[in-house]
Amino acid sequence: MIRKMNTVEVDTLVSLWFKSSVKAHNFIPEDFWQSQILAMKESYLPNSDTYIYEENNHILGFISYHQGFVPALFVSPNAQSQGVGSKLLNFIKQRHNQLQLAVYVQNHRAHSFYQSQGFKDFDRQLCEQTEHEEILMEWRKT
Repeated sequence: MIRKMNTVEVDTLVSLWFKSSVKAHNFIPEDFWQSQILAMKESYLPNSDTYIYEENNHILGFISYHQGFVPALFVSPNAQSQGVGSKLLNFIKQRHNQLQLAVYVQNHRAHSFYQSQGFKDFDRQLCEQTEHEEILMEWRKT
């Protein structure tokens, strides 16, 4: 089931985000992700429309939407490759005509996933925080 995040679930989502980020971004030191926990908890999640995917009262993933951008799509490492990310992305696609996101160049798995979901590369930029290159991607409803 997909539903809107409750504020009491922020800590659970931050924990899921941290574990997923460390696993998916092994090219970025873990202490960087550790340094972002407070911002994720107090700024990013509360200022986005965030939806969770839940099965049997367990949160398996979440997606955030903010002003045409998908700043977060994270799936628990134990639930990856089971369709959770696709379901969350489709949920957001049904509600919007256009979406953009950024994915690290070195995160080949995520880049391929977004391409399979209809996203197209349109630019590249350097992430100011990590100094790693990102691919900017866009999806438009046809």
